[in-house]
Amino acid sequence: MPLFEVETESHIIITWAGSEPAASEVVNDAYPGERILRLTKRPRDTWVISKSALGITSPTDPCSTARDCLSKAAGDKVHAIRLYMHETGTDLERARKAIESNMVMGW
Repeated sequence: MPLFEVETESHIIITWAGSEPAASEVVNDAYPGERILRLTKRPRDTWVISKSALGITSPTDPCSTARDCLSKAAGDKVHAIRLYMHETGTDLERARKAIESNMVMGW
């Protein structure tokens, strides 16, 4: 199944779909109020994000606890922060930074 990159007004969505219309349908189901600006079939079945494009220039140190919390929370940032605070005993600000930094690194 091909991999598509779909850009809307607020998101860039990477999805597998059988065709361009099917990829459009995935996006319209998830973000019904957003207009599709660009839809591109990727030449390969993988997606790579450059760390420098995200502004990550120093060595990264992913936190396995934060990544575990993100996984348990199914990507829900607020829930993951609460889980991280519960599991580590850290305060809200440190928990937020740990979760958000691991989200950027592509947990």
